[in-house]
Amino acid sequence: MVNILSLISISIIPFIMSIILIHGFIKGINLYDVFVEGAKEGFKTAIKIMPYLIAIFVAIGIFKRSGAMNIMVNIFTPITKLLGIPKEVVPLVIMRPISGSGSLAVVKDIVTTYGADSFIGRVASTMMGSAETIFYTMAIYFGAIGIKNSRHTLSAALLSHIAAVIASVFICNLVF
Repeated sequence: MVNILSLISISIIPFIMSIILIHGFIKGINLYDVFVEGAKEGFKTAIKIMPYLIAIFVAIGIFKRSGAMNIMVNIFTPITKLLGIPKEVVPLVIMRPISGSGSLAVVKDIVTTYGADSFIGRVASTMMGSAETIFYTMAIYFGAIGIKNSRHTLSAALLSHIAAVIASVFICNLVF
């Protein structure tokens, strides 16, 4: 079974690329021109979202280095204690909606300190897979299409993040 999965994982990308090329050839599409046009659009989009990315990365740097993270952990610890969320994963709860790489570093520290098979490590891993980098995603998508008013997106996304955090702890309590 492992050999079959290994073979599939090695061959899936070349297979998909071949299907795309064959489909384009059958449809009579000039694949090179379409590829170049797509690259142009991708470059335009990258330039368009650059200010949003710079802003979010600067904000993350300020948040982490200013000590605001420790202050927020201290503020949220009584609430998370009532919900049964381990204190050690509170930095992840705070960081996950802000930064994917920052939250990955938090998970790495948790797993290194407590172990991957500890309850805290399992909650952190489950939480990492259950939540989204809300602010980064909003900056990318809204910046790419020029949306200035996010309306209910942020509140709905933060509500879903809270649900993911609570579900992660609940499921880990249930399974482990």
